[in-house]
Amino acid sequence: MARLSLQFPEDQFCFTTQLTVRITDINAANHLANDSMISMISEARARFLFAYGIAESRQDGSGIIVTDLATTYKAEAHARDVLLFEVGVMDFNKYGGDITFRITRPADGTLIAMAKSGFVFYNHLETRVVPMPAEFAAKFPKVNRIA
Repeated sequence: MARLSLQFPEDQFCFTTQLTVRITDINAANHLANDSMISMISEARARFLFAYGIAESRQDGSGIIVTDLATTYKAEAHARDVLLFEVGVMDFNKYGGDITFRITRPADGTLIAMAKSGFVFYNHLETRVVPMPAEFAAKFPKVNRIA
């Protein structure tokens, strides 16, 4: 069976944040649980958007929704590990793109995981996907565009 391989352009990472693995994030095998990693990725995404002044939802009903998530695990993380989340964007299209994540443990330089989260702009009042706002795209001028 083919395995997922995630590789991202180095120059697209534009934000970093650190999160600490809590004891409640640990599974029965005594390492970071999959559902907790997804929550940490969501928190890193929220911090990234906030740092760039991007609201995940606005008063006019528009906002960003996640369409997919792919994660590859490279090593285990354990309770009290501090993890570095490097966040970037790539593959913009008319409606959205991808937010990318490289998760490492700075204490020993270990790559813990790579992840990609697809997103689109969506108007919740109109219940439809809407084009990416020009002001959003302008915040990331180096990002590649796909058809």
